[in-house]
Amino acid sequence: MDPTIEAVFYGRHEADPRALLYFEWRQRLESGHLVGGFGPAVRALATADPADAAACSALVEEIESAPRDPEWGFDEAESADYATSDFAAHAISVSDDELLDRIHGGWLGRCVGCTLGKPLENGFVWTREHIRTYLEEAGAYPLTDYVPAVLPPPFPLNPTWPVSARGRIDGAPRDDDIDYTVLGLHLLESRGPNFTPDDVANLWLERLPFLQTYTAERVAYRNLVDGLRPPATATVRNPYREWIGAMIRADIFGYVNPGNPQRAAALAAREAAVSHTGNGIYAAMWSAALIAAAFTAPGAPAALADAHDVLPPRSRLAVALAEVRADYDHALSWEQAVHNIETEHGGYNWVNAIPNACRVAAGLLWGAGDFTRTIALTVQSGADTDSNGATAGSVAGILLGARRIPGHWTDPFHDTLHSAVMGYDGVHISDLARSTRNLL
Repeated sequence: MDPTIEAVFYGRHEADPRALLYFEWRQRLESGHLVGGFGPAVRALATADPADAAACSALVEEIESAPRDPEWGFDEAESADYATSDFAAHAISVSDDELLDRIHGGWLGRCVGCTLGKPLENGFVWTREHIRTYLEEAGAYPLTDYVPAVLPPPFPLNPTWPVSARGRIDGAPRDDDIDYTVLGLHLLESRGPNFTPDDVANLWLERLPFLQTYTAERVAYRNLVDGLRPPATATVRNPYREWIGAMIRADIFGYVNPGNPQRAAALAAREAAVSHTGNGIYAAMWSAALIAAAFTAPGAPAALADAHDVLPPRSRLAVALAEVRADYDHALSWEQAVHNIETEHGGYNWVNAIPNACRVAAGLLWGAGDFTRTIALTVQSGADTDSNGATAGSVAGILLGARRIPGHWTDPFHDTLHSAVMGYDGVHISDLARSTRNLL
């Protein structure tokens, strides 16, 4: 990874041919294709100014044709075949009141964790060390409340800090991590559990603003506008197809499949196929299964074990998550476990699904069932802080239920969610939970 090149091109995902070239090369390299020899040519074109679009496109085509190394040590399909699996819904032996409370806890936990991570979201700037330095100077390490705004900050806060920093929150702030959960609910209400990837794509076009999409989703959206349909939207000039986007969209499929991680994973895989392949889909399956398992598991370690079962065992994601679990079982400290994640997976972009899923797993394991400690550790570990905080908060909120989430986290929301999804801005979070319960 070249952090300088990646930092320059991050945010130009849908337009700059140099970004497409560089990230496609990185994607192929990471997934075992024999493209290492293209490195000098890629770097030369990626750093040229102005961009040579024709040369970039020609080199992308060469890179796309490179075979996978037969000695590569993983076994990963790049299709969403799992999405065609049919798992029946089933009920769990929980009272209606408790089930609603835990679904509500998932929604609230997702909003809390997302909001907590928003001011620190930028993995190029907010490394784990920078996060700790900032919070220690603010007298807020370890986190027990929302991130305080120290002005001027030693490192640039995310532009959303005026609505997500401590004392400034009025309703759950708008974020794509929550927009997709809302849109997923609308998908299930309007299309039902037998929705198709085309249904997902059409809802994006109908209800989701283009400029509120990022990385793989923005490229897939552009492909839709250009007339492509899934699964081509996930593969045509979309080098971000194993990044975190599908994982952040998966929670709703866990909410509507309590205690049924296999079915949750299947629905998440089908939805993810619009924009992702390989570990991008596996991460969505894992997240949905983890959330579904949290309704019936005795705690986070058991839920994580259940979720692991939906993954291809020789995928990079499965192997990486198994390493985190081994560190936990060997009683390593959280600091050492996160250091190991950074050492093993630091070559990935900070938005890639694999290291971020590992950070979520670490937060849940070392959080030891405590809501505050779980989301704090997850955010303090860095990378995609708001997305990871949202997923960890979702699981922790389900394990506890809404009534047991400390009030200082939820009170600033006033039961209100801001959203870019058409028709949902200002909706009550409790109403979203009730609508989710009504789907069961």
